[in-house]
Amino acid sequence: MNILCPGFQLNEKQLRQFEIFYENLIAWNNVMNLTTITEEADVYIKHFMDSLSIVKALDKKDIRNASIIDVGTGAGFPGLPIAIAFPKAKITLMDSLNKRIRFLMETIEKAEIDNVVCIHSRAEDLARKKDQRETYDLAVSRAVANIATLSEYCIPFVKTGGSFIAYKSEKAEEEIRTSGNAIKILGGKIANRCEFNLPGTNYHRELVIIQKEKTTPNKYPRKAGLPAKEPLG
Repeated sequence: MNILCPGFQLNEKQLRQFEIFYENLIAWNNVMNLTTITEEADVYIKHFMDSLSIVKALDKKDIRNASIIDVGTGAGFPGLPIAIAFPKAKITLMDSLNKRIRFLMETIEKAEIDNVVCIHSRAEDLARKKDQRETYDLAVSRAVANIATLSEYCIPFVKTGGSFIAYKSEKAEEEIRTSGNAIKILGGKIANRCEFNLPGTNYHRELVIIQKEKTTPNKYPRKAGLPAKEPLG
C-alpha cells in the first residue's frame, strides 16, 4: 500500500519498510496487544501518517539529522515511522515492556532499518544515566498521560535548545493550562501548538511543542511511579 503522507517523497525501500512494519505489527498483534487499529488503511493513516505529522510542528531540516528519543514508544509510534522517513536521523525507542522491545527489534531487523536503537527501561531510570540525560535534540511521545507527567518523563532527555513534542488526540487546552508550572520547573516553556485533522478524516490531533530553555534540576524525574501518581503542579 502506498503511504499517503502529504509532503513526503518516499522511495521504494522506504515504502517496503512501512509494508514490513505493518505486516509484523499484525503478526505480533495476534499474540500480544500492540494496537486495536488493524485495518491496513487505518494503520497507515492513524499510526504512520499520524507519527509523521511532526512535520507540521517542525521544519524537515530540523528533523533530518536530529537525535530523537521516543519515550514510551509502545508499538513504535511515533519514533519508527520517523526513522523510516528520515533515515539520517538517529532514533532511540524506549519502552518499559520488554515484549514490545522484542517486537521492535525484530521489525527493525526485518525491514533493515539501521538508524534505530531500542532500550528497555522506564523513563524515570533512563533519564538519570549520563549518556542519556540532556543528550537529545528532540523527545517525542504519544503515550497516554497528561502533559505535566509526560514533561517530567521527556524534558530531562532534551538538551538545552531542543524540544519535546507531545502528540495528543484530544484538545489539550486544559492540560496545557494546568501544566505550565511543571514545564517551567523542568526547564521548558510551551513554544507552540499545532491542531489539525488527519487528511481525509475527522481524527483530531494536537501537537504541543515545548522548548527546553535551561537545564532540568537533577532531582527530576522523580522515582518510578511518582510522575504519574503525583504530577508536578
